[in-house]
Amino acid sequence: MTSVISPQKNSSRAAGPLAMPQLVDEEAEAFVAEALAELVRSKIPFLIAGTFAVSAYTGISRPTKDLDVFCKAGDYTRILKHFKSRGYAVEIEDDRWLGKVFKGRFFFDVIFASPNGTMLVNDGWFAHALPVEISGCPVSIAAPTELVWSKSFIQFRERYDGADIAHVILKAHDRIDWARLLEYMEVHWEVLLIHLLNFRWIYPSERDRVPQWLLDELLSRLSAQRDLPLPQTKICRGRIYSRPDYEIDVRKWGFADVGGDGEMREGTEEQTP
Repeated sequence: MTSVISPQKNSSRAAGPLAMPQLVDEEAEAFVAEALAELVRSKIPFLIAGTFAVSAYTGISRPTKDLDVFCKAGDYTRILKHFKSRGYAVEIEDDRWLGKVFKGRFFFDVIFASPNGTMLVNDGWFAHALPVEISGCPVSIAAPTELVWSKSFIQFRERYDGADIAHVILKAHDRIDWARLLEYMEVHWEVLLIHLLNFRWIYPSERDRVPQWLLDELLSRLSAQRDLPLPQTKICRGRIYSRPDYEIDVRKWGFADVGGDGEMREGTEEQTP
């Protein structure tokens, strides 16, 4: 496997070679090359995201064992069935978002949504993807806009993708469709604001890489929210980040689970409209 991800010929959306992660050994490189070739032969639409996409947009080449294959929900079972028919072991780890394809000690993830239900791979992902070549295979990687969205809620005790988001903004801000990103995160605009403030704090000299109109819009929402009463239902959206890390909030402290009912906040139960 070559040491770079190369733009496909005649692609106007990338300039020059792009970095690739460091796979653990030659066997891992061979597995990735074989898996990509088989995916291309299947003719089932797919994208590469995760560490491969971060490396492509930032130039960071870090060790990895992961190959994240993204697809639409209707295609993830087709990909698993295709590889199973060719002798690979397959597993449906979580039917809400994740399957896996194995060959010996190596595997790749087949992802069509996020585990918390906030993100679903759709046609827009493919419309804006970047055509590249990896190991001589013509594939596409998720655009920076979708890449940021896919990582925004990965905030577990043992894994936090905020650094990936900051690096993608730093190196690929001009390729991010900020209006589209806001549309994706409309309901969870505060999460987007948190990441943008985090970027500004990390890179104070690079604050202009985030458009001012977007920051103004998010801060105006925050200002409007401050003038409103507190929600009456106790909710803990931390469960969207990590269900186990916020388990106690639901089990013992009376907060609503994601999408569920919770207790009323103290002092509001007797209020009438």
